[in-house]
Amino acid sequence: MSTDYQQAREALGIRLRELRLTAVGGRLTGPQLAQRLGWQHSKVYKLENGRQTAHAEDLTAWAEAVGQPEAAEELLVRLRGFESHIRSWRRQLAAGHRPVQDTWNVAVEQARTIHAWEESVIPGMLQTADYARHIFLRYAELQGTKPDTEDAVRSRIRRQDWLYQGGHRLHALVWEPALHALICPPLVLAGQLDRLAGTVGMDTVELGIIPLGAPLKIPTANGFWVLDERLAVTEDWHSESWLDDGGTVATYMRVWRTLRQSAVVGAEAQAVIMRARRSLPAR
Repeated sequence: MSTDYQQAREALGIRLRELRLTAVGGRLTGPQLAQRLGWQHSKVYKLENGRQTAHAEDLTAWAEAVGQPEAAEELLVRLRGFESHIRSWRRQLAAGHRPVQDTWNVAVEQARTIHAWEESVIPGMLQTADYARHIFLRYAELQGTKPDTEDAVRSRIRRQDWLYQGGHRLHALVWEPALHALICPPLVLAGQLDRLAGTVGMDTVELGIIPLGAPLKIPTANGFWVLDERLAVTEDWHSESWLDDGGTVATYMRVWRTLRQSAVVGAEAQAVIMRARRSLPAR
């Protein structure tokens, strides 16, 4: 968890404690407030100590329980402020995958240059609809989310319009194992690899492939995207982080440039892609 995120969570906890101690009718103990809310008293202390992230409904209920409902909006603003940096999949996907894709579309539309690194999947902006469909189905099954796969696919594919607008440039790096990963049927992956090979030579795309046997200066670690060198977005199994402080973004760009030194581009990249395609099972 990022330091900024944790500090913001702790600051929210301090504010919650202030509200409990200045409750209308007299200060409340943690157990007294928990009883009013119908919670385990440990939840009150976890929220106050910054060891648990509040839900919006938790904050509204807290403000009501201490007799200060007008404080709810302030608490919600605080929550939105630090959740804009680290966004849990559980919260984001409560309404399905399409809203997440729509949010991404807005961010991408505002960018002119994007640097991407993916070590396990084909970058979303270069995916075919069939490949994207299988990715969404796998994640929906894992997260137990709303099945809005077709809407999510359409939203992701619309993002690719960005590639055909003048003045844009996608610098994408992909590790070779992503070309072999059968997260979808072989025929779908074959179509995806054809699509990927076809991006080589596009004016708006620089595609680099890091062959499996290439020397690496750093471990491949997790995928990430950097928009206009002002915003870095990375994800883990539990959350997606949107990081906009200059030092962090600079670190991600330094990682990208280091990985780029191991990549092949142009005809060499195309050869790696087609080699992966030839290795696919017949069905």
